[in-house]
Amino acid sequence: MNILSIQSWVAYGHVGNASAMFPLQRLGAEVWAVNTVQFSNHTGYGTWRGQVFGAELVRDLVQGIEDRGALPRCDAVLSGYMGDAAIGEAVLDAVARVKAARRGALYCCDPVIGDVGRGIFVRPGIPDFMRDRAVPAADIITPNQFELEWLTGRPVTTLEEAKAAAAAVQATMAPDGPRCVLVTSLRVAETPEDQIEMLAAEGGQFHRIRTPMLPLSVNGAGDAIAALFLFHRLQSGQSGAALGAAASSIYGLLRRTSEAGSREILTVAAQEEFVAPSRAFLPEAC
Repeated sequence: MNILSIQSWVAYGHVGNASAMFPLQRLGAEVWAVNTVQFSNHTGYGTWRGQVFGAELVRDLVQGIEDRGALPRCDAVLSGYMGDAAIGEAVLDAVARVKAARRGALYCCDPVIGDVGRGIFVRPGIPDFMRDRAVPAADIITPNQFELEWLTGRPVTTLEEAKAAAAAVQATMAPDGPRCVLVTSLRVAETPEDQIEMLAAEGGQFHRIRTPMLPLSVNGAGDAIAALFLFHRLQSGQSGAALGAAASSIYGLLRRTSEAGSREILTVAAQEEFVAPSRAFLPEAC
């Protein structure tokens, strides 16, 4: 399995490609990482050093990969946080190149916009780009609850509202793809106080998983979830199976991180959770 991952990179800690790349590699995938920034650490620390790369560098690197004759072997493109619309257009250009070279290749977009309690935290214009350009090109999207509400303009306070919003956003996605939606960090009226949910929607079917709520706040978990879900969806061809595998791994990773009291997710120390999760969670149809 070969995945072209276009995301940010940090030298210290795990967000963006530094969160997505290693779990994919540990599972046996080849990852062609194209970095959109090179920072010392994630911006949640308040200060950081490094550079933001331009869209032309992203295009140039993808062109170099294409020059090697590699794109016909690419199974999927994965993208996350986009610093500006120009980077987004470079990502979509890469998706078009991959799909022209490899029939059946998928585009998985994590439409990073904001979160419950924080609101929108990306630059102006990015939410509109995600809704109007990135999501319509995507085969798989992995929004959190806040992002699903923003993309659809619908409230998500119950399970039925979450399913309706997922179906609504599916209608805007790439018409020739699986139109697969994974909703992360979901808390609705039916969610027990001590748990958190994920909901997968594809082909008119819905599956959900509940896992215990853990006492931690870290960056990069969403990047890992998107990567894990993409891998297992490619491998199994089923969103329900992918949900179960990804949720089990991410829970184990976050549990280990919480027990250690770490501010950074323990991507390397907890790597066995990617291949043999210590606790298995099974999806239920809903």
